[in-house]
Amino acid sequence: MKATTRTTIDSALAGVIPNPSDALALSDETDLAALTTAAAALRDRGHRNVISYSRKVFIPLTQLCRDVCHYCTFAKPPRPGQHAYLSAEEVLAIARAGAAAGCKEALFTLGDKPELRYKVAARELAEMGYRTTIEYLAAMAKLVHEETGLLPHANPGVMTRDEIAMLREVTISQGIMLESATERLCQKGGVHFGSPDKRPAPRLETMRHAGELQVPFTSGILIGIGETRGERIEALLALRGLHEEFGHIQEIIVQNFRAKAGTKMANAPEPDLDDLLWTIAVARIVFGAEMNIQAPPNLSYDEYPKLVAAGLNDWGGVSPVTPDHVNPEAPWPHLEALRQNTAACGKVLTERLAVYPAYALDSERWQAEPMRTPVIRAIDSDGFAKVEAWSPGDAADEPPAEWIPAPLDARRRFNTATPEVAAILERSAAGEELGEADIARLFQARGDDYHAVCQAADALRAKVNGDRVTYVVNRNINYTNICYFRCQFCAFAKGKLSESLRGTPYDLGLDEIQRRVSEAWDRGATEVCMQGGIHPEYTGQKYLDIIRAVKDAQPRMHVHALSPLEVAQGAETLAVSVPAFLGMLKNAGLGTLPGTAAEVLDDEVRRTLCPDKLTTDEWLDVVEAAHHAGFRTTSTVMYGHIDGPVNWARHLIRLRDLQKRTGGITEFVPLPFVHMEAPIYLKGKARSGPTFREAVLMHAVARLALHPHITNIQVSWVKMGGAGVKACLNAGVNDLGGTLMNESISRAAGAAFGQELPPEEMERIIRSAGRVPAQRTTAYGLAPEDRQITSFGAPELLDVVQTPVKKYQRREAAGVTGG
Repeated sequence: MKATTRTTIDSALAGVIPNPSDALALSDETDLAALTTAAAALRDRGHRNVISYSRKVFIPLTQLCRDVCHYCTFAKPPRPGQHAYLSAEEVLAIARAGAAAGCKEALFTLGDKPELRYKVAARELAEMGYRTTIEYLAAMAKLVHEETGLLPHANPGVMTRDEIAMLREVTISQGIMLESATERLCQKGGVHFGSPDKRPAPRLETMRHAGELQVPFTSGILIGIGETRGERIEALLALRGLHEEFGHIQEIIVQNFRAKAGTKMANAPEPDLDDLLWTIAVARIVFGAEMNIQAPPNLSYDEYPKLVAAGLNDWGGVSPVTPDHVNPEAPWPHLEALRQNTAACGKVLTERLAVYPAYALDSERWQAEPMRTPVIRAIDSDGFAKVEAWSPGDAADEPPAEWIPAPLDARRRFNTATPEVAAILERSAAGEELGEADIARLFQARGDDYHAVCQAADALRAKVNGDRVTYVVNRNINYTNICYFRCQFCAFAKGKLSESLRGTPYDLGLDEIQRRVSEAWDRGATEVCMQGGIHPEYTGQKYLDIIRAVKDAQPRMHVHALSPLEVAQGAETLAVSVPAFLGMLKNAGLGTLPGTAAEVLDDEVRRTLCPDKLTTDEWLDVVEAAHHAGFRTTSTVMYGHIDGPVNWARHLIRLRDLQKRTGGITEFVPLPFVHMEAPIYLKGKARSGPTFREAVLMHAVARLALHPHITNIQVSWVKMGGAGVKACLNAGVNDLGGTLMNESISRAAGAAFGQELPPEEMERIIRSAGRVPAQRTTAYGLAPEDRQITSFGAPELLDVVQTPVKKYQRREAAGVTGG
């Protein structure tokens, strides 16, 4: 290896992108092993163990083209009796077949401006009511999305700024291959001679317009068409320059020329595998760790291990229903074969959208308003495609089998585990406290990393808690659903002031609260859990009255009530300090507090999710004050909406730090976002809850990150369902929470797992997981024997009375809800 190459590689590995002269100096480097080793290391740093792809349907809108590239079989001249363009019906037929096969991308590929060369194209466009091919493309992209839900990506060639802007409204990404940056190939004898749209300048200008318009853009180079290696690097540098200016180049495709019969280059030599590997590796070094580098698997000699080892992180679009119309001689690999071949390389095949994760996660910037919500609803917390039907609270769909935690067999056929995650787990097992980057990385675990995280959490659970799984017999009492806060996730609060638009506002009388408390006691409960909306007429005195009413009805009933938000509001309405109000609550009979209203303890999220609620520091201050007043509290997170791994890591660290100061937290309760009726989801601004992988990881990572300070990890059966509960029991969980008797908040958001899980069913689920059930108190002591006996075979609940309050009902007019 040349000394200059070693310097360039060392700098790249240190995070320094090579300058143009150093990059160009790589053109005569022949040490392929050194280049690919460095490229693979960079790729792993930026993309972990993930190799992505897009499940697409290929829609060749027209194969007429005004260019005459010497290697192309896609472009064809007009044929008598054949239409120049696919009709709307033909487009939809292809798109519907793709949607039925699980595709998410509709890839529109077409010839460049055929109406400028062929009269038949111009005439056909006019007959359909369009002036240009791009206008027709925009109409078809809109039609496909509206009729099938597929997300369009367009590759229409050279475009004006206005054409790009038009397509931005109906596509989620666009692209044009630069192919080469040398004018030499456009001269007589070159492959692009006679093809005005293949000149580098207009193609680069198209990409510049796309950058100015903030369009996620795909580009790349075509190798083996007469260019030199130096010219390849010049093309890469031209693309890098645009990306450095606008940040919009989402992938670099390295495509190898394949000779095709019937073309002028039918007998031209193809680049060999080493040449392709060299180019992939250099592209990675030139662009660095974060860029997406792609090589289409159907054009790449089936040498998967070598291609992955060269530094790529994406296979491109793969279609289960349509051929590669540009390279018809090279069929797509079967997706299961691609998955296995990728796993054999130690990587996890992961589906993405046409738009790459970083751009999907920042849809506010990178998507036009009509396409923003479809993208947000189609992704997970990392920005990859959400491919499962399961969501929290959904009783109809089973969790994906691949994310059911399972022990890793050391003799397994494929190993996709990473040294990075193994090192984090090793440090955790040694008692080292995990930092933000460590925790965030664990939340991104996929493949064997995922199962290793779950396995480590389960081993820690066994060490700390043994095989005993606890639950509490309790009753939820939500005393009012009237609320003047406008939390964007809440479908429970009703009335004129709330964000949720359906349901009747109610406010329970003390007599109904006492009736429910006594009924719960008669059914074996040891706890009532009480929270409600922040009623505009409630004061701290109302909360004191509710607690006293409970104790009057059943003096032995433990009162677990009032979120930190309610405590803060109660203190404010009585014009006393939070510590003083906590003292009043203790004297009234309050036993413990739920650590709810936490949502995500990161103001980056809270500013949008719950802007009028307590800030992160205010929430922590109230809970800390409660601990100092002698109360114990639970802790929660409500996740899977507009948040992600870094936000979750910050949340866990803040809870851990609080617990280190006070020791007052009894348990950690992950509450996955139930999206169905949530305002922020209905407005199109949130994901559809966490994926099953993310939900299980929240429990597993919490077990590891909070150890040894918070030792009880609870799963919400209301949100996770029976299958989810059993999965989490193998991922660090040791508690199933309460039997509830009544559950209103998750049901209001659309959850369908019922209102009560009686002790008989609790214990059946626990035993079916090979664990030992134990009925507990709120503070994690064993429930008194008489309470346990009473809880089994309990009578049916009487119907509840939800006292309506007409004063706070919304007025409905002409189908529009008004305040």
